[in-house]
Amino acid sequence: MTFPAPARDLAVLLARVAVGIVFIAHGWQKLVTNGIDGTAMFFEQAGVPVATASAWFAALVELIGGAALILGAAVPVAGLLLLINMIGAFVFVHAGSGLFVSNGGYELVLVLGAASLLLAAVGSGRFGVDHLFTGRRKNALPATA
Repeated sequence: MTFPAPARDLAVLLARVAVGIVFIAHGWQKLVTNGIDGTAMFFEQAGVPVATASAWFAALVELIGGAALILGAAVPVAGLLLLINMIGAFVFVHAGSGLFVSNGGYELVLVLGAASLLLAAVGSGRFGVDHLFTGRRKNALPATA
């Protein structure tokens, strides 16, 4: 059984918004709450290479990527960048702490990475900015047999 197209597009929209909100919150935390210097200091202690550049990358990818998910803009690119970010968080910060986030584990990173990968694969759906461009272009192409 598959859902009808409008239901699938609504599900993608709800997932994009939920995941985007979480990423924006974490990006804001890195950029404003902790500041780039505080984030870089944490990254350095965690063994993240090029800590200051990595802090900027993480903060901006999470903020801008999260906003892109919510808007449905460049979702495949945003999803892949967010996945790369979550792979880094897994490898350098959370992998050695087990699964549960209460112990510093990787459960949130795993779910956010999987959601980012899925959104990169399926795109924005009909209810996103990407559809305004790709949907029109697909409709303009002649049908082939």
